[in-house]
Amino acid sequence: MKPSTDSSVVIRKASPEDTAAIARFNIRMARETENLELHPDIALGGTQRLIENDNLGFYLVAVADRKIAGSLMITTEWSDWRNGQFWWIQSVYVLPAFRRQGLYRRLYRTVKDLAAGNPDVCGFRLYVERDNAVARKTYGNVGMHETPYRVFEELRPDLRFLAD
Repeated sequence: MKPSTDSSVVIRKASPEDTAAIARFNIRMARETENLELHPDIALGGTQRLIENDNLGFYLVAVADRKIAGSLMITTEWSDWRNGQFWWIQSVYVLPAFRRQGLYRRLYRTVKDLAAGNPDVCGFRLYVERDNAVARKTYGNVGMHETPYRVFEELRPDLRFLAD
């Protein structure tokens, strides 16, 4: 993937050297959005596993001032109704100093550019904490809309967070 640049920000696919920074972002995001404390080793392992296995998805990182300022993860879901893949945008995090500067918009534009070259991609989805009004507005501003669906989940009984 050719890096995307916009002013002083470079958007590129994450590399193994980015693993620790992205895992820290995931820990911060869980704390900020859901008041959850992730196990650092599990977050690091999960990030590393995805970076090393393209079949699971990929991360994009936004580099500003020679540091990773934001990231997001893409995973896929097959839609038999549409005969295509949805790219799920997950684990979105932007460092506080870089928020409200269009960094997510640049990441999302790169996702859309990558998908434009892949005829299997039929659309994009993400889920957002219902009380996160700022994120909901941001996603609407880039052209996404809220669906009538609600997310249900059941976790393995042995899966725990630090606060458990």
